Amino acid sequence: MSYKVIVDSCGELTGEMKQSGYFETASLSMEVGGVRIIDDASFDQADFLRRVAECAECPKSSCPSPEEYMGRYHCEAERIYVVTLSAELSGSYNSAVLGKNLYIEEYGEKEIYIFNSRSASIGETLIALKIQECEEAGMPFEQVVETVEKYIAGQNTYFVLENLDTLRKNGRLTGIKSLVAGALNIKPVMGATPEGTICQLGQARGIKKALAKLTEHVAAGIERPEEKILAISHCNCKERALAVQKALLEKIAVKSSFIIDTAGISSMYANDGGIIVVV
Repeated sequence: MSYKVIVDSCGELTGEMKQSGYFETASLSMEVGGVRIIDDASFDQADFLRRVAECAECPKSSCPSPEEYMGRYHCEAERIYVVTLSAELSGSYNSAVLGKNLYIEEYGEKEIYIFNSRSASIGETLIALKIQECEEAGMPFEQVVETVEKYIAGQNTYFVLENLDTLRKNGRLTGIKSLVAGALNIKPVMGATPEGTICQLGQARGIKKALAKLTEHVAAGIERPEEKILAISHCNCKERALAVQKALLEKIAVKSSFIIDTAGISSMYANDGGIIVVV
């Protein structure tokens, strides 16, 4: 195998990605009510959401250690690419970089590059797929890095959640000053800044109107849609995701589209009923 793509577990891998042999997951972990849950193939979303609903304390997450990343770099693949959730939201990126430094000290130079997705969830998935596309096109390592970094700069992330409690309590909404009270059933429409922080794009009364506003933002913000993949991740609400996909495909003609359920970390932050759209 000439290359490997490591995606931290905030990014969901599709069935095809898992079977290809080119992708692997670096697992984060979560703690709910004193119970540690690893975000790997054993993750049980229904059990996790139940635990969160029953626990008075906010769930917390931990990123992979530099040593874990270092171990993943020690393999037969000649080129290693890593995709982490936004460095503004997690220590996963810095941990991956430290792991690279440890590897070089121990084993010497190797072509390893860590991408700060400046996104999360399905955004990481699309970046990993872009790496694969570049590798299969025969690009040299430096060109893959340059092409994918340019792709990341043009990527847009949007989401609507039933509630923002986990993001707020874990300090992921720093700088957002005017989120309205949930008692009014106002649902903010959120997005990612170019730097990878979270911003508020708008709001609406009720989830349906908020999702309709989300589709308006997606359609207005996309450039060259015929070149883009529309990806949607959802936390336990596939019908809602399908409705959003249908509404978006009526507005924009993209290259392709897919839907995937959130894994552990994304489920923790999206909460039951959350929708994330990346294009």
